[in-house]
Amino acid sequence: MKTEWLGHACFLFTASDGVKVLTDPFDEKVGYPPPKVEVDVVTVSHQHFDHNATHLLPGRPVVVEGTGKHTAAGIAIRGVGVFHDPDRGAKRGPNTVFIIRMDGLNVCHLGDLGHPLSAEQAAEIGKVDVLCVPVGGFFTIDAKTAHATVDQLKPAVVLPMHYKYDAKVDLPIAPLEDFLSYYPRAERQKSLVLDKDSLPAGPRVVVLELRS
Repeated sequence: MKTEWLGHACFLFTASDGVKVLTDPFDEKVGYPPPKVEVDVVTVSHQHFDHNATHLLPGRPVVVEGTGKHTAAGIAIRGVGVFHDPDRGAKRGPNTVFIIRMDGLNVCHLGDLGHPLSAEQAAEIGKVDVLCVPVGGFFTIDAKTAHATVDQLKPAVVLPMHYKYDAKVDLPIAPLEDFLSYYPRAERQKSLVLDKDSLPAGPRVVVLELRS
């Protein structure tokens, strides 16, 4: 499975058979170039402009939303219901955590998780090989809570997301360095290729460069 970062909370996962899954596409207001890649499946964690811009994508991808079990383009996806804020969604509404099964790997995308996971929510998420975790705070969990969430879910690989990338990203969120202070050995990669038979003991923190 190949992983690339298109900015914010948007990742492109490409399976060994060529099936492509995109997470949380955004529009031009975020500050990154909006994703224009043709994919088979797109997941939407919640209905905010920086996560739901499926209308900008070329082609006709299957859009996956909400909790429960989904199957799209042969990919098994589970949605676990959480919240966008610490007040059970009273401020910003619901959020869906997606567990995407690709090439024998469990990829967990936390969307705009806005609170620490309960033990019950963590158990429902289950085994995580790759964790896409928001780290910027304000709209989501901050660096400290993200670090605790990594400890809780125990992924092999951690991909931080939803942080202040540069001045073009006009959102009141923290820079990546706050999260990386917990992981001084974090790597920087253009893209990441993973195999289920050679996963690290974890957590291996990888900062992906913005896909051009």
